[in-house]
Amino acid sequence: MFVVLLHYKQPVEKIEQALEAHCRFLEDGFAKKKFIAAGRKKPRTGGVILCQPDTQQEVETLLANDPFQTQNLADYEIIEFEANCYNNDWQPFPKA
Repeated sequence: MFVVLLHYKQPVEKIEQALEAHCRFLEDGFAKKKFIAAGRKKPRTGGVILCQPDTQQEVETLLANDPFQTQNLADYEIIEFEANCYNNDWQPFPKA
């Protein structure tokens, strides 16, 4: 499993201009069962993607198609981890 930390390199106004395309990129990752969750950091200095590709190379290949990357809007930090402890009672992402 991987955590991807996005660090904005441009003002939020530029990020907003690419946000719709970035959301389509995320939706494609969810449809392919590669992304688990994604969202903005607070304060809004970047974002986080929780994903489950097989390798870091696959993560890098996926991210190469992110408009935030192709438009040079964000840097990416990729962290691999093994979730070996978790709360069995946790209900992830309940519908609001």
